Amino acid sequence: MPTLAVIQAVSRWLPQTETWLDTQVRCLPDDIESHVVCEATLNLDQFPWPHVHSLGGRPLPVRVWDKGLRRLGVRRHLAHFVRVARRTHARLVHSHFGNVGWQHARIARRLGLRHVVTFYGLDVSFLPRVDPRWHARYREMFADVDVVLCEGEFMAGRIVDLGCPREKVRVHHLGIPVERIAYAPSAWRPGRTLRVLMAGSFREKKGFPYAVEAVGRLARDVDVELTIVGDAHGDDRTLREKRRILEAIDRAGLRERTRLAGYQSWARVHEEARRHHVFLSPSVTAHDGDTEGGAPVSIIEMAALGLVVVSTTHCDIPGVIRHGESGLLAPERDVDALEAHLRWLVENPGRWRALQDAARAHVEAEFDAAVQGRRLGAIYRDLCGEPTA
Repeated sequence: MPTLAVIQAVSRWLPQTETWLDTQVRCLPDDIESHVVCEATLNLDQFPWPHVHSLGGRPLPVRVWDKGLRRLGVRRHLAHFVRVARRTHARLVHSHFGNVGWQHARIARRLGLRHVVTFYGLDVSFLPRVDPRWHARYREMFADVDVVLCEGEFMAGRIVDLGCPREKVRVHHLGIPVERIAYAPSAWRPGRTLRVLMAGSFREKKGFPYAVEAVGRLARDVDVELTIVGDAHGDDRTLREKRRILEAIDRAGLRERTRLAGYQSWARVHEEARRHHVFLSPSVTAHDGDTEGGAPVSIIEMAALGLVVVSTTHCDIPGVIRHGESGLLAPERDVDALEAHLRWLVENPGRWRALQDAARAHVEAEFDAAVQGRRLGAIYRDLCGEPTA
């Protein structure tokens, strides 16, 4: 089967919090040749890729070419995009995040490229709320793109609400490398320390202060240790949230029982997980409108590893964790319900395994990166009018 060249358009390749994007690209079929086009690179030691075309570090002739295009009104990053598309003979561009898709929609159409855009969360809810111009921008983009992908039915509905024709929207689950994640269901016995893990960027949508309060209440009667993997990014929003989390830890009396591990690599997060029993991930809709959009990939990975997951009914999380069947879900911001779920686990350790086995089976069936990669490759080839294997 002939190779199909595809541009993977991102802002940066690649933040540690977007490991799932590296997995998505790597698990495409071998006959899909992905060229990452980005404005900047970071963490290349963790996410190496043979075809990364970054706007930074361009030679002098390229800078001269860009200057000429700018005189014609072509933005620098778009000139870079055009250059890579022509050199690689790409036939399709896959833009990751709605705002990136809007940046490339017109130029993709002018170049005759098929265009796929995936929304992930912040682009669905936060951007249109803080900047109303995104409503018109998205409607522009929806008219040009071929397919809009998202993680679940909840997010699909929100994208349609933004003006995308329903026939262009497809649910495509983010996959995880199931074959690399050994299933080792956690087990806990009364009288031993219950180790609870939380992981994610310090953003309001993660709901960490509510989780901390729930763990603090449990700690009055149960020996609990809490580990938080993640940190602020350095911007005002995440620094404010970090202060809220630290204040919550102090109010809950958990300072001596909490370890702040900072950002960790994918492998180190999994090492941490295997030392814990419960993964607590109580996502909420932030006051500025920011949401998970779909579901945190960390929930999928922790379920695959074998931790018991306690989360919320936020966005598409119920499509990953089915309450009472493969984990426990609470309403958003409901500390009482989170505490009740934790206490149920403490009181019913013999019923953990059924939840864990069901969660792993669901992940294998719906979120296997190898399967999702083949499905994504088929979407690409179908749009380009080529047969699939």
